[in-house]
Amino acid sequence: MEKEIMYQNNGKTVYREGDNLVKLFDETYPKANILNEALNTARVEETGLRVPRIKSVTNIDGKWAIITDFIEGETLESIMERDPAHLKDHLIRFIRLQLEIREKKVPLLSRLRDKMHAKISASAYPRDIRYDLHMRLDSLGTECQLCHGDFNPSNIIVTPTGEMYILDWAHATQGNPNEDIARTYLLFCLDGKQDVADTYLDLFCALSGTDRREVQRILPIVAATQSLKNIPGQKALLDSWVNVVDWQ
Repeated sequence: MEKEIMYQNNGKTVYREGDNLVKLFDETYPKANILNEALNTARVEETGLRVPRIKSVTNIDGKWAIITDFIEGETLESIMERDPAHLKDHLIRFIRLQLEIREKKVPLLSRLRDKMHAKISASAYPRDIRYDLHMRLDSLGTECQLCHGDFNPSNIIVTPTGEMYILDWAHATQGNPNEDIARTYLLFCLDGKQDVADTYLDLFCALSGTDRREVQRILPIVAATQSLKNIPGQKALLDSWVNVVDWQ
């Protein structure tokens, strides 16, 4: 059967093969991470959210692979780029899907707070800044809603009938959903879309009744964890958030 390459980067090759989508990992990927991604996705499937169904985890030519249903459609990111006149409408659909996620609970997922503490500790920021970030994180309260971990329009497939499927649950955890909101805002900013980020946050707070400051006060924590990726060109912007004493 002919393979159609969809994506190839960072040690992963994603291709379509008939009704299947195959995510093939190279030898640099730890087996535990691959199996955990499959397990996360299977657990999220049980919530009833629209996600590509896991079909198998297998080995192809000595490389681990996750095989899911192929979802026919277009990413929401692509739709937003070719239809900027309706950006607000697209963001509202995006936010409503995000609100649907935060209503779910998946008790067997790892805890976001533990993951964030570990990443703060591993960051290169000075000890006093890391201490402040740990204290800020502990002050947020304990919550256990489903968090995607990388919720952005490129991870949403819109089918020809308008249904929206959520991809890539590798970073799924349970925790404070406002941390997911802060990360989405951050991802828009890092992509050079500050206006989109601000519109997104305004709309999210209006639709959910969330106090904007509750999201903003988490941004230094999320920025510190993002710094571990060491992506060229991001450091100055991330540092500007991490060093914020408080949001007014």
